[in-house]
Amino acid sequence: MKPDIHPEYRPVVFQDVSADHAFLTRSSVKTNQTIKWEDGNEYPLVKVDISSASHPFFTGKQKFVDTAGRVEKFQRKFAGNYFSKKK
Repeated sequence: MKPDIHPEYRPVVFQDVSADHAFLTRSSVKTNQTIKWEDGNEYPLVKVDISSASHPFFTGKQKFVDTAGRVEKFQRKFAGNYFSKKK
């Protein structure tokens, strides 16, 4: 690897502000905020709007769309014989 062209890869704390959940991982993201972590060390902090702690898919609160209603509406709208050959 060439020296001095790669970003700094360091431990960073990501905090989900909607679920009050934080996790420590490695990243090269730049931030001006810091936070004191459980181990007593201070790490850069990145605040995120959504993570696995608050995403509906992972929390089990996902809502399913009624696709059957849409199909029936489409079939009612185009129930005529539009694709037959004209006389």
